[in-house]
Amino acid sequence: MRIAVTGATGVVGRSAVVSLVAAGYDVVALARTPEKALLLRGLGAEPWLASLFDDEGLAGMLEGADAVCNLTTPVPVGRLALRPHAWKLHDRLRTEGARRVVEAAREARVRRVVQGSVSCLYADQGDSWVDELAPVEITCATEPMSVGESHVQDFAAGAVGGRTGVVLRFGTVIGDDASTRAIVRAARHGHAVGLGSPDGWAHVIHTDDIGPSVVAAMSVPSGVYNVGAEPVRRRDLVAAYAAAAGRDGAGFVGAVARRVGGARLEPLTRSLRVSSRRFTAQSGWAPRRPHLDGSWFVSGQPREALR
Repeated sequence: MRIAVTGATGVVGRSAVVSLVAAGYDVVALARTPEKALLLRGLGAEPWLASLFDDEGLAGMLEGADAVCNLTTPVPVGRLALRPHAWKLHDRLRTEGARRVVEAAREARVRRVVQGSVSCLYADQGDSWVDELAPVEITCATEPMSVGESHVQDFAAGAVGGRTGVVLRFGTVIGDDASTRAIVRAARHGHAVGLGSPDGWAHVIHTDDIGPSVVAAMSVPSGVYNVGAEPVRRRDLVAAYAAAAGRDGAGFVGAVARRVGGARLEPLTRSLRVSSRRFTAQSGWAPRRPHLDGSWFVSGQPREALR
């Protein structure tokens, strides 16, 4: 079975490529530069030099593919996220990029599209459990992800011949990734790293569990699925970052910083006690790292296995 992967050199995409290759799939992965092509070849994938906005190149990559996984996640890291226009590329890839992938999949007669998304689309639910039927809250920050999801849902809706569209709403990624390293570094320097209420819930997933979930998505019916470990109280998440940084504790971001972050920061403050039971029931997937603990970090630094 031939699987095409876009966003293959990001943290989510790399994890997916490694797991798909290990599962025996023939993987072709999009690479924008020769250096990234070399990286992907080293992971066992066939690199395809093109851009997500190169219609001809994208169509060529999807020729003969049974499924395509769109896993582009260009999230600005650290203070970069607060700069004007920092999210411009992110929003374009989530909207226009997803549309182009879906259109190319239709033209190439690909039968399955898997779209990576985020669970912070859900409205704040306090202490209530959040399943896939929970209400979402669309703002200027969450709208691009919602638009990307809608393209995949349209791909499957009413399709003749059984096209499948799968949306994976991942929790906050923690482990071997730039964002985790930035947060640990900030905590080490005494900066506040907590968002939202200390009593609120955070939905998290370790980088080790992303790839296997994408493999599992090859067998599930069309739909939206939450994917992550057991939710954690935000105070415990902040304590874990502080411990990884070698400090006794770390604080929560204050009102002034929240105002600076504005609408972009707000979804990350929502209390989301998200359940992944539906995905587990449909696919048999379960997180290898079901509970946040010190093993998610090594000597104050995330694991580097996939660099």
